[in-house]
Amino acid sequence: MQKLEFTLSAGPVDVSAQTLAGLARPIQYHYDDDFKATFRRCEAKVADVLRTTNDVIIMQGEAILALEAGLRALITPGMHVLNLVQGVFGKGTGYWVSAFGANLHEIEVGYDDAVGADRVEEYLDAHPEIEMLCLVASETPSGTVSDVAAIGSMCRDRGILTFIDTVSGVLGMETLVDRWGLDYVVTGPQKCLGGAPGLALVSVSPRAWEKIYANPAAPRDSYLSLLDFKEKWLGEGRFPYTPSVADVNGLEAALDQALAEGVDEVIARHAAAQRLTMAGAEAMGLTFWARRREIMSACVTSIRLPEELDNATVRDHARHKYGVMLSHGQGAGNLIRLSHMGSTAGGFHSVVGLAALGRTLRDLGMPLDIGAGVEAALDILSAER
Repeated sequence: MQKLEFTLSAGPVDVSAQTLAGLARPIQYHYDDDFKATFRRCEAKVADVLRTTNDVIIMQGEAILALEAGLRALITPGMHVLNLVQGVFGKGTGYWVSAFGANLHEIEVGYDDAVGADRVEEYLDAHPEIEMLCLVASETPSGTVSDVAAIGSMCRDRGILTFIDTVSGVLGMETLVDRWGLDYVVTGPQKCLGGAPGLALVSVSPRAWEKIYANPAAPRDSYLSLLDFKEKWLGEGRFPYTPSVADVNGLEAALDQALAEGVDEVIARHAAAQRLTMAGAEAMGLTFWARRREIMSACVTSIRLPEELDNATVRDHARHKYGVMLSHGQGAGNLIRLSHMGSTAGGFHSVVGLAALGRTLRDLGMPLDIGAGVEAALDILSAER
């Protein structure tokens, strides 16, 4: 087996030396004033990244914890919720919405497509009973994005709560929580931020808190409880449970790097990596998974595979033969994903990934011009430096 040389998977991503150093800092007592100050700084820095003045909560667990916690806290029996489905995670949100007692409404498209703002507007016009809208900003398994700006602003103007899963979207695309009026927003450190997995980063608007407090079924004294965080930590400075000191230190290191570079600059770097990767893939003779270029995510480039090639086989061949870890479709379809997130959102990583993917596919029987792909990527890289 080839030694792993490059992790170009769709998350967790490779982390920087600075983040690793943060994770390796001495473990403090979580009520040490120094650590409490670190935790508060992290909340403020997350707010800076999200462009919000809303409360920020850092939960101990992968982002799926905050997604479930938010839906449990916000949904009341019989509530009408519109869920937008264009991928695996959007579909999963709908299962939760139904399980927690809401009346589920859905607009669903193929996993290589995106729900347009015009369709959402038409649906909301026809269904004034909708109280909350759920969407996934960046569907990592299929590499597509939603028009969060248009849909979020539309819901804000209508008084509809918004529940936004942007775990892989933040820093890979613009995220303006306050300007767009987004109410409950979840992200994680292990994607475009370039940190380690293990934490859920949440912003909660005053409107969302009002809804949560009005819900008698909102969890309390529970690992899922947002109210415990609001009252115990934000209100009294007491943690509802012991946080991982190492994870928080690592988070701060990742946040510091992103903010030092600049939020807009990080977003631009991801967009540049996407352009380079797309140019190389096209020149090589590959076909994108998404139906339209404008809905393609800047965090991963998803490639459609022929029926005779299994995506897991492609992933494993690249890993074991060439030492490059890619991601398969994970239920979205027969596709392979080349990630450009966090520290790997740069030209060199994408060139290596394209070469490894091209050679893998040629090994498995696809006639590709690998050299043309690498040359096209390098042309973009040299032109933009």
